[in-house]
Amino acid sequence: MYRYDEYDQTLVDERVRQFRGQVARRLAGELTEDEFKPLRLMNGLYLQLHAYMLRVAIPYGLLSAVQMRKLAHIARRYDRGYGHFTTRQNIQYNWPRLEDTPDILAELARVEMHAIQTSGNSFRNTTTDQYAGVAADEIEDPRVYCEIIRQWSTLHPEFSFLPRKFKIAVTGAPNDRAAVRLHDIGLIMRRGDAGETGFEVIVGGGQGRTPFVGPTIREFLPKKHLLSYLEAIMRVYNQLGRRDNLFKARIKILVHEVGAEKFTAMVEEEWQNIKRDIKDGALDLPAEEVERIRAHFAPPPYETLAAAQPAFEEKKRADGAFATWADTNLAAHKVPGYAIVNLSLKPVGGIPGDATADQMDAVADLAEHYSFGEIRVTHEQNLVLADVRRTDLHALWRKLRDIGLATPNLGLVSDIIACPGLDYCGLANARSIPVAQRIGNRFADLKRQHDIGELKIKISGCINACGHHHVGHIGILGLERKGEEYYQITLGGSADQDAAIGKIVGPAFSSEDVVDAVETVVNTYVELRQNGERFIDTYRRVGKEPFKERLYAAD
Repeated sequence: MYRYDEYDQTLVDERVRQFRGQVARRLAGELTEDEFKPLRLMNGLYLQLHAYMLRVAIPYGLLSAVQMRKLAHIARRYDRGYGHFTTRQNIQYNWPRLEDTPDILAELARVEMHAIQTSGNSFRNTTTDQYAGVAADEIEDPRVYCEIIRQWSTLHPEFSFLPRKFKIAVTGAPNDRAAVRLHDIGLIMRRGDAGETGFEVIVGGGQGRTPFVGPTIREFLPKKHLLSYLEAIMRVYNQLGRRDNLFKARIKILVHEVGAEKFTAMVEEEWQNIKRDIKDGALDLPAEEVERIRAHFAPPPYETLAAAQPAFEEKKRADGAFATWADTNLAAHKVPGYAIVNLSLKPVGGIPGDATADQMDAVADLAEHYSFGEIRVTHEQNLVLADVRRTDLHALWRKLRDIGLATPNLGLVSDIIACPGLDYCGLANARSIPVAQRIGNRFADLKRQHDIGELKIKISGCINACGHHHVGHIGILGLERKGEEYYQITLGGSADQDAAIGKIVGPAFSSEDVVDAVETVVNTYVELRQNGERFIDTYRRVGKEPFKERLYAAD
């Protein structure tokens, strides 16, 4: 994984010193909250419903065991013993004291971490496929380019005051596990006519108040032009993006209003200007620098193993619980004899994305013992050990089971994405966590979950869509009416390569009725499916009307 150089370390150390002074001035009353707000936001510190919340960057979701232990230590010493992993592959602490936040940032800096640009109108954490570098279907490792984007975008002087927050995602595989079409900029690695690799460039996706699936503005961009083309996109947005209306400030609104074709033309024109004005290809990616960064992502020392592992198969035959977990939570690895292991942070009735300090410490230990000391965070609020020998899987599973991280529900009805909602967030209209817990309890029977099959439920407590409800197979949006919480249901959303925005099925349901409504949708699907169809396949075949009729039959 990437290690800080002297410039990275100096930057984060200086930021800690600056923020320590800013916090001291705030505590002394020398700064008002309004004056302090932009300073704290650029350091990932929010003022939430009950307390401050600190969001820590995990670049492209990649952690070392040392870093995970530091996150556990921070949770234990400065918070309430847990952290919340987010849909941006970050971690949030919900209860830090303001006076402790400089010390937290100093602790993070000692393990090459920070909270810079995790909030505010800036570039947010660049995300990628949690299986990057090991996926069997991957064209090329996208983490190299995520790191290049991180270095380019951090404190970029021309884009330090954007019209609104900005999110970039990159994937190196045709099967999209990074939701690239739902980002301000999405990049998909493709092969050109001569077999060379480059990027399909997507701009203007996003969720929130006005959701869009982003259109492709360039089918193929050679890799060396990545930064100059991103620069062109950002210049157009910086010049034309709305700053007078918070709700119309995202690039998706600009692309929608001018049209994808015209927006593409503006970017191409700006790109030509950049290439003309910046001499000697100064923004072209130097091959030697790309290779220097690529060396940080060199494969670990894999053993030469046979693809067939009889001992693993025998363990599956002998232990049904292990077999269920292995069939559900493992993914194909590109190296024979290895597997990608998904650790569910969604125990039945639990809080999606939460991990205790003890669990984080245990995962760090397991990563060192079984997976070359590395952990991945997924945008679906789970964890991954990416390089586990198949011969070790049964022993690993037993240890995961002991710490509550072996629920075999990846991609199933209880593997719910949920934002913190009204339990924590001052922007929320309704609670998300209790609804997720109640749905999980309703479908607690794992045999039933496996019979239902792949079904992605996503819950947001407000229109900002931090729970990605727009792209859930079943999406749930919390609303407030006269002091009561209601929940609007959407169907048919998807965040993968066939990305789609879900359709509102009808009037919202009360908090009391929403779990029954979800069960009605699931039961309707089970009755309608054909030949083992997934929920999304059945929905696309029959549309929303059969579900709507069943949901509102009593009306």
